[in-house]
Amino acid sequence: MDLDWTERTKRFVKAELKRADVTYEELARRLTEMGVDETKASVSNKISRGGFPASFFVAAMKAIGRENVSLADV
Repeated sequence: MDLDWTERTKRFVKAELKRADVTYEELARRLTEMGVDETKASVSNKISRGGFPASFFVAAMKAIGRENVSLADV
């Protein structure tokens, strides 16, 4: 059975963070520097829930240096 989109997105973000060697704490710091007010706890909660706004997804990818995302990878 195929994973639902929430689970797929959550796994994708977690994998990208691991690939970039970025912790939740580091992601929160980078997002805050970009003007997106996040804490380690808020980042952790959003990712563990898996249901987060597209704006968070895009900001997170930009914060870790992932400039291009192929939907085939999600």
